[in-house]
Amino acid sequence: MGPKAKKSGSKKKRITKADQLKQLQEEEEKRQKEEEEARVKYEKEEMERLEIQRTEKEKLRKLEAKDLERRNEELEELYLLEACFPEAEKLKRDSRMLSQLIEKLKLILLETPSYDLQEKNIIQYQGSILELQELLHLKFNIATEILLRQASTLADLDSGNMEKVIRDENVTLYVWANLKKNPRYRSIRFAETQIGFEIPRILATSDIALRLLHTRYDHVTPLDPVPTASQEHTSTVTYFGKDKVKSVEAAVSKDLQEEYKEQENESNSVHEEETKVDEQGGIEGQTSSVQEEPEATRYELEMKLLSETVSAAQLLLLENATEKPYFPEENEVDLCQFTALGGVHHLDILELPPQCKPRKGWMIVEILKEGLQKYTYPPETAEDFETENTFPPIQVMLEVHENVIFFENPMVARWDAEGKHWKTDGISNVSYKSEERLITFSLDTFGPVTFIQDAHVNMPYQSWELRPLDVNEVLLTVTTVYTEIQIQIKENLCMLASIKLNNKKHSSILEEKWMTPVSFIIALKEAGLNIFPTGHSHFYVIINYKLPLVEVKAYRQMALLSSAFAFGWSKWNIVCDSNKVVFQVREHLPKEEPIQNPNWTLLMFSGDRAQSLKINESSDAFSEALKEETEFHSTLYHMVKDFASKEAMKKVRCSSCQFVDTLCHMLLSTRLLSYS
Repeated sequence: MGPKAKKSGSKKKRITKADQLKQLQEEEEKRQKEEEEARVKYEKEEMERLEIQRTEKEKLRKLEAKDLERRNEELEELYLLEACFPEAEKLKRDSRMLSQLIEKLKLILLETPSYDLQEKNIIQYQGSILELQELLHLKFNIATEILLRQASTLADLDSGNMEKVIRDENVTLYVWANLKKNPRYRSIRFAETQIGFEIPRILATSDIALRLLHTRYDHVTPLDPVPTASQEHTSTVTYFGKDKVKSVEAAVSKDLQEEYKEQENESNSVHEEETKVDEQGGIEGQTSSVQEEPEATRYELEMKLLSETVSAAQLLLLENATEKPYFPEENEVDLCQFTALGGVHHLDILELPPQCKPRKGWMIVEILKEGLQKYTYPPETAEDFETENTFPPIQVMLEVHENVIFFENPMVARWDAEGKHWKTDGISNVSYKSEERLITFSLDTFGPVTFIQDAHVNMPYQSWELRPLDVNEVLLTVTTVYTEIQIQIKENLCMLASIKLNNKKHSSILEEKWMTPVSFIIALKEAGLNIFPTGHSHFYVIINYKLPLVEVKAYRQMALLSSAFAFGWSKWNIVCDSNKVVFQVREHLPKEEPIQNPNWTLLMFSGDRAQSLKINESSDAFSEALKEETEFHSTLYHMVKDFASKEAMKKVRCSSCQFVDTLCHMLLSTRLLSYS
């Protein structure tokens, strides 16, 4: 094998110092060039940034100046639009006056016999609410006594005891009379119901009767205090307004009359003969002008004062109390936090009155002078007995009314007649079967009992939406943790459109029933659907506090626009300051087909400035940056006018004052911007 061939290639060329210096010099020049280019680029970008910033500031300055220039004009136009509120208040006052007269006439027709109607037409309506309640309870006692006197003739053939159930629209009376006194008959159930009692042996062997009077209404809880201060304020404003109107009218009449005299004298001095003919027509014209102008001025002043009164009353609805009205005692139910539902169950143990006895074709009965007497259980003096064993609590089974919704297990409270409040002591072993709507509990002593629920169980709301259905007709949807409530508002009436519990439709007796706003709110509260905060609710609910004046202005202007614009909840409303509100808005004409992903505009409103925000609901962070190509406005009306169609603004203009006022009342009552 021959010798290996030598590897081809030359030795590595050696770099001289001159080459190294040259290379370093080139790198230094390159570095300096890059630094120079970076510096030039930075200076250019900085100048561009400063120019953009200057341009934006100049743009904002011009927009603010433009907003200030037209502010008075926009506010004046808003004032004219909001004239619907005092007009609606005037209509409501007239309606209330007629309603009060009708209710008084109804009371007279119900209480007075037809043959005495004309002679007693000024007597019956003077009774107070408390006197009427006492009278009503007295009638129930008399009816119960008459029924118990005939217990022996109405006795059940199987048990030998009397059991009677009498139903009415608002009242159900359950009566059981212990005629046999069988110690083994201790379980009482009323026919076709789950309602009943488990009584101890000592009661099973006593001459007693058990009465359960279930009233759908609550005549036990004390009436809410009347805000007399606000009434005095209103009356003062009204009184001042009348005097002011009279003084203005007198001043205007005087000025017009003096002006007329001056004109008359001038015309007499120039054309004495001609004015004799003109004076006859002129006097009539000036007289009518004197009469018309003060009348117009008086009306304008009256409406202005009424507008101020309405605004003050609306603002009062949103004021939060600075402190609780009272501090409940131990076991006392705080009626600011809880609410009684399903009416009141009046539970009584009564002494069995003497029974009717037949004698030779006659019915003989002993009527006690003192009337129906209550049986004291346990007795006030029970020294000879072991109270816990001899007088144990009585087990009670009651049905929760089908028209009442409990989102949590109901609590039971008893009425403390001495303290005049509801208490939770003396009640034990409470259990609730939601499917059967049956509640069972043990009661130490009988008396009125009721079921209570947290009044704020549906607060705060998770979301809300207000959508127009037609001119003067909208649908308000409020979503809470437990339910979704849809309220339809049309003209000056409200109706429960639908309700969902756990995403399932739930039927309610209130559906398809149109009511006035106040009656509707009361009906929803009584059904357990309370989405109406009070001035004390913020003590029990974590709220998103907003300044009342900002809220009032927002609700009023939302109501004005509601015939053509939809409004919706925004998550950014929680982030912004308390002096601003944020919500979504979009044009929504009633005839349009439903849109899957509607394009909402995000608005921020501070009461005197409205603007479109650059961010949307999907943005990562909140910013008050103004949306491009939009402007500031003093009102929501003029803000949406920038992007609204002519048809939409026409529908807004066609909204009736009663509808706007009714919707505004509902928005003020629900306080969507603070409680969601």
